[in-house]
Amino acid sequence: MKTSDFYYELPEELIAQDPLSDRASSRLLVLGKGTGKREHTDFHHIIDYLRKGDCLVLNDTKVIPARLIGQKEDTGGKVEFLLLKRKENNIWETLVKPGKKARPGAKIVFGDGLLTAEVLEIAEEGNRLVQFSYEGIFEEILDQLGQMPLPPYITHELKDKGRYQTVYAKYEGSAAAPTAGLHFTEGLLQEIEEKGVEIAHVTLHVGLGTFRPVKAEEVADHHMHTEYYHVGREAADKINLAKAKGNRVICVGTTSCRTIESAAVNGLVQAGEGDTDIFIYPGYQFQVLDCLITNFHLPESTLLMLVSALAGKENIIEAYNEAVAMEYRFFSFGDAMFITDSLMQ
Repeated sequence: MKTSDFYYELPEELIAQDPLSDRASSRLLVLGKGTGKREHTDFHHIIDYLRKGDCLVLNDTKVIPARLIGQKEDTGGKVEFLLLKRKENNIWETLVKPGKKARPGAKIVFGDGLLTAEVLEIAEEGNRLVQFSYEGIFEEILDQLGQMPLPPYITHELKDKGRYQTVYAKYEGSAAAPTAGLHFTEGLLQEIEEKGVEIAHVTLHVGLGTFRPVKAEEVADHHMHTEYYHVGREAADKINLAKAKGNRVICVGTTSCRTIESAAVNGLVQAGEGDTDIFIYPGYQFQVLDCLITNFHLPESTLLMLVSALAGKENIIEAYNEAVAMEYRFFSFGDAMFITDSLMQ
């Protein structure tokens, strides 16, 4: 299977640069995963496609202001950090640009010395392990100095940091938002619960995998970066009970999907935590997931491969081409897709 099999043409003007004022007013393309049939509606109508007894799985990770701009202590040269994963206490795995300025021993200063970092070593795939020094509380300093780590295809300034968080974000640790969840409002979630849909919260801290393009020619040769996940007992029980009753497990976003599939053993989700590098592409047999609410993903990306594993590559590419023709908004601040087992009509 070639990476190029997952290419589609996307005009640059369809990349959403700004979030909509009303989260739930985005468009929704509903795709039958077995048939390829499609319907078009607005996201607040997602409730019409949900059934009593369904279990909706949300990723409650919270994005940290993970982008830091500093200067090299000895030369004053500009250095940009993207915090990827806390290793221990004040040691973080970090993506650094330009890397040549971040050799082991280099010291970087942020905010006139409010925060300093020393590069300890070069880690996997060129990332840096760095140790931070500061006085006070790291999270407060980061909130003061850091910027939200918007993807590189978003060039507009984000005026409201909260629009790159889900309304249910709780546990800090992500370098990117689980963007399918950005469409939900507190009111919509309340309506969904009142309909009899169970809501289960899991956590996956989104890391470098979101930013890394697939460079391998063969899909199977791509290496996924590990990301931390946690599934509590209550969430595992809700998901497993839905499966036992023959109801659907519907994940909000590819991160929720990867979490429950990573935690599944013989079709049952196990409570626990760990690191996952699960790579889902066509041929994968889903253990738990039935349906998926997701955004539109980049050409040749691992996320496009994941949705193709669920709905079929041809169905996905046809749906994407139709979305392009209908001028849907793409990527993080864009419109949504619901891959389901049954359409309204």
